[in-house]
Amino acid sequence: MSELLELATRVAGWARDGEQVEAFVASGRDTDIDVFGGEVESLSSAESAGIGIRVVSGSRQGFAYAGSLDPEVVAETLGEARDNAGFASPDEWVGLATPDGVAPAGLDLWRDDLVSYPTGEKVARAIELEAMVRAADPRIRQVQSAGWGDSAFETAVASSTGMSASGRRTVCSVSTYVAAGDGDQTQTGYGWSVGRSPSEVDVAGAAADAVGRATRLLGATKPSSRHLTVVLEPLVTASLLAIVAGTLDGDAVAKGRSLFADRLGEPVASEVLTLVDDPTDPEAFGAAVYDAEGLATRRNVLVGAGVLRQFVYDTYSARRAGTSSTGSAVRAGYKSGPHAGTRALAPVPGPLSREELYAAVGDGLLVQSVSGLHSGVNPVSGDFSVGAEGLLIKGGVPCEPVREVNIASTLQRMLLGIVHVGADLERLPAMAAGVSLAIADVSMSGR
Repeated sequence: MSELLELATRVAGWARDGEQVEAFVASGRDTDIDVFGGEVESLSSAESAGIGIRVVSGSRQGFAYAGSLDPEVVAETLGEARDNAGFASPDEWVGLATPDGVAPAGLDLWRDDLVSYPTGEKVARAIELEAMVRAADPRIRQVQSAGWGDSAFETAVASSTGMSASGRRTVCSVSTYVAAGDGDQTQTGYGWSVGRSPSEVDVAGAAADAVGRATRLLGATKPSSRHLTVVLEPLVTASLLAIVAGTLDGDAVAKGRSLFADRLGEPVASEVLTLVDDPTDPEAFGAAVYDAEGLATRRNVLVGAGVLRQFVYDTYSARRAGTSSTGSAVRAGYKSGPHAGTRALAPVPGPLSREELYAAVGDGLLVQSVSGLHSGVNPVSGDFSVGAEGLLIKGGVPCEPVREVNIASTLQRMLLGIVHVGADLERLPAMAAGVSLAIADVSMSGR
C-alpha cells in the first residue's frame, strides 16, 4: 500500500457512528520551462501535496482541504469538514461511493525515466525546439513561445464506505507558437508533441507542425460567403467535442444545462459518429485506473452510431437520476470535491485517411483553428458561431488560405451533419482526442 493510501485509509477510519468520511490525498511535481533567443526565459518546478476530506452526516455534507499532510493539520481538516457538514443545507442525494464490483483495468501510466530526467535536459529540449523553428523557414518572423512541461503525480482515495484506491501518472510535452510573415501579412501556427516519457516527445515533429501551419496560411484572403462542408482538423474537433461532453454528464442534465436531456435512445448525430469516454485506454492521456471516488473506470459509449446511449455520472448525480455511477467522478485536485465528467473522450476513427477524406468532400473549408469557441457556443441552446481560419478545399485538395471567416450553425445540426470521420486519431494532453471531421451545410460568412 502506498504512503498516500495509508494516510487516506487512516483518516477514513476516524469516522464516527452514523457518519461517512472520505479522504482524497494527492502529491505531485510539475515543471514548466519557457525559452526565448536560445536562453531560459522562465523555469518553475514545484512540488505539492494535500488532502481533501468529505464528511457526510445524515443528509448534510461538509468538505475541507489542506495543502499539508502533517498529522495535526490532517486532524484539523477533518474537524473543519465536520463543522462544515453541520452548517450545510440538507440534500437527500449526498453520500459517498460504495464498491460496485467492477474490476480495475491493468494500466501502467507511470514512467520512472521522466521522474529522473535532468532539468538541464528539459531546458535543452526546449532550446532545441526554438532553434528548429527559427531555422526551418526564412519566413518565420517570431517564435512567440517555445517550451517544455511535465507532470508526475500520485493520488489515493479511501472512505469509511469501503473505497480504497490509488494511482499515479506521468506526462510531458513540448509546444511552440510561431509567427510567419510575407510582406505586410503575418500568420501564426502551433505545434506540440506529448508523451508519458521523454523518449516519446518528438521535438522535430512539433517544430514542423508549427511552421507548416503558419506558413501555409500566408497570402490568406477573405472568401465569399456561402454554405459548404467544413473539415475540422483534429485539435478543433477535440475542442468541439469537449463542449459537447459538457452536456453529456449527469450534473448538466440535472441542472437543465444539457441540450440532450430526455433524449436517451434517440438519434442525436449522424450514424457515422460513435463517441466514447474510455479512461481504460492506456494511449489516452486522461487515462486512469480509478475515478475520483475510487471506483474503477470503464469504457462508456455516450453516442453509438449516432444514437444517444448514456450520460456519465458520479455517485451524487447518479443517485439524483435514480441510476448508478459510471465511474466518471473527476476532481480538479485535492482542493475540490468530485463531480461527473469525462476523462478520455474520443470519436471512434472512421476508415478514411486525411487525403481520402478531402477527396470525398471535394469542395469545402479545412478549418485549422477557431477563435471565440467558448463565447460563441451555447451548450444549452446549441447555437454555434465562431471565427475561423484555414484552407479552401477544391477538387479534393486543400489549396487557398482564408482568414477573417465566421462559421455558424447549431451543435444539433452539426452533429447530424457529420458525413465523414477520419482515421487520423490524435491524442492530446487534454480530456478529448480528435480526428478530422467533415460536417455538411455549415454557413461560412466572409465578404
